[in-house]
Amino acid sequence: MKQSNQTLKKTLLYLALIIGVLITIIPFYWMIIGATNKSGDVFNIPPTFLPGSNLLENLTNLNESILIWKSLFNSLFIAITYTLIGLVLCAAAGYAFAKFDFKGRNVIFVILILSMMIPYQATIIPLFQLFAKLDWMNTYSAVILPQLVYVFPIFLMRQNMKALPDSLIEAARIDSAGEFYIFFRIALPTMKPALAAVAIFLFNHQWNNFMWPLVVMNTKDMFTLPVALSTLAGQDSIDYGQAMLGTTISVLPVIVIFLFMQKHFVSGILGGAVKG
Repeated sequence: MKQSNQTLKKTLLYLALIIGVLITIIPFYWMIIGATNKSGDVFNIPPTFLPGSNLLENLTNLNESILIWKSLFNSLFIAITYTLIGLVLCAAAGYAFAKFDFKGRNVIFVILILSMMIPYQATIIPLFQLFAKLDWMNTYSAVILPQLVYVFPIFLMRQNMKALPDSLIEAARIDSAGEFYIFFRIALPTMKPALAAVAIFLFNHQWNNFMWPLVVMNTKDMFTLPVALSTLAGQDSIDYGQAMLGTTISVLPVIVIFLFMQKHFVSGILGGAVKG
């Protein structure tokens, strides 16, 4: 009887998981199928779940409409540059908060945490005025520099850096190692899971950034993917085949990066949660 109940519970659990997977996957599958069909075929009743033959035509029309390849390059360049620079800065800040005892450390950290409560929209006007005075509008720098030092990744790196043994750092200092050497050659190599988690977070944050690029980018050839795709909805008639294809292209990089780094991502997030 007990074994029968356990079998029933496992069956119900697996059934619920299968239903959850289907609910998650079907919209993505329908999006990909829609990318291969004509606009009028996307909302057919009953819906079609087989690939169409309109993929190349949709791709050509999409590139004519929004310069999809240039927009993809803009998004990739901005997101990768932002991630690499932000990764080093956030890791350095987390290391400093975790391993250096300086006056006002806790106060500064609390202020950083409290700054997360400020709505991002409230900073747009002063940021716009600043970059307009610097004559940096419609440039990559205008999108990359704001929020380059992001508070949540700093918090995550601080929590992970606190687990680094102080004795290891002191031993390196006794051996005349400089602080930059300790940070880059000792601290960072031990933080790979946390760095992977922060990298995914930063990349995803910048990749999906819409409002600020919309404000500072004012020419079609400088649009990022989210901004370029939004212009499709502003046309007189929406080609849903193009919209589905553009959305598919915008989703693929994030999925690929997460699949390659998901193991480190989970470890890094859990490490930040349990290390005090």
